[in-house]
Amino acid sequence: MSEEQTFEQLFNESLEHDSNIRPGEIVKGKVITVKPDEIVLNIGAKGDGIITRSEYSNDNSLDLTTVVKEGDEMEAKVLKGKAGDEQVLLTYKRLAADRGNKKLEEAFNNKEVLTARVVKVLDGGLSVVYEGARVFIPASLVSDTYEKDLNKYNGQEIEFMITEFNPRRRRVIGDRKCLLVSRMAERQKELLEKLHVGDIIEGQVKNVTDFGAFVDLGDIDGLLHISEMSWGHVESPKKVFKVGETLRVFIKDIQGTKIALSLKFPDENPWIDAASKYAVGTVVKGRVARMTDFGAFIELEPGIDALLHVSQISRDHVEKPSDVLKSGQEVEAKVVDFNEGDHKISLSIKALSGPADDEAGNAPGTAEEVPAAEEAAEEAPAEG
Repeated sequence: MSEEQTFEQLFNESLEHDSNIRPGEIVKGKVITVKPDEIVLNIGAKGDGIITRSEYSNDNSLDLTTVVKEGDEMEAKVLKGKAGDEQVLLTYKRLAADRGNKKLEEAFNNKEVLTARVVKVLDGGLSVVYEGARVFIPASLVSDTYEKDLNKYNGQEIEFMITEFNPRRRRVIGDRKCLLVSRMAERQKELLEKLHVGDIIEGQVKNVTDFGAFVDLGDIDGLLHISEMSWGHVESPKKVFKVGETLRVFIKDIQGTKIALSLKFPDENPWIDAASKYAVGTVVKGRVARMTDFGAFIELEPGIDALLHVSQISRDHVEKPSDVLKSGQEVEAKVVDFNEGDHKISLSIKALSGPADDEAGNAPGTAEEVPAAEEAAEEAPAEG
């Protein structure tokens, strides 16, 4: 009687087990044979379960003997077959993908940060596999900067977040850029808390434009405007600075995440001792920096230009400065007016040999007489 019960129990158990042998069901089995391209499982049915290499992994070169051994227990999903068949085709990778998708869904809902290996570089982005489930990361979401070549990511483990989860449409989208942007913002915040106006810091030239240079200060860039590059005149930033060059600059202003830099250190301001160097009556030498119809601006030193009015160039009548002067020409003249408050100096060549009245502060062509013209000249282009 007990033998009959035992047989009946075993028979019922086998029927119950065999009832799981249909496509889509999950079965458990023990590995009885492993070949490089095939795994054979004892799934407790009439026939054995077969997992081919292509249904174990997407890696067509994978040797299955290196990942599974005889006696291992594993689960798989029935791909094709039913109870009583000689062989039942199983899939391991699709079961792993299903379970992986459930974890991806949880990560999507909980906004979790995931880590997975890049298995393929596509034209439009990266393909990663997270616990058997595929995730696509578009090229625009791979980095916080433009990436021309994504091949450097192939085989790397990267972090990302799931920003779109729709497995039915096979759209599971990952985003790495959002993590980089968020972390960069945190580092920038920490750096900005340490920086103050007036601080002298070092940075590397990151980019040079016609209007200035962007300097990498470490996680944040500062702008060195062309007007802050020198106390003197800078014609083109690209002629002065090179990408990668290290600069010692000071912070002129901070507005949010925008940092204005300067190389015009206050203690190097040429106007500090200009009153003694360029007092009225002093004979000076300078270079013709630029010319207008009403006069020429003479650079006495970087950062200090003086006006040589057309009426003070010669005792002979001069129609315009370019008739007798050339850009870059060195001239000698006498200071006839000095206005420290407005940083204006007026010169005269005529006064070098002329009568005393030409040297007076109200002589024709002094800074007091032509302030409007001088301001207009600041915007005028240089004449060659």
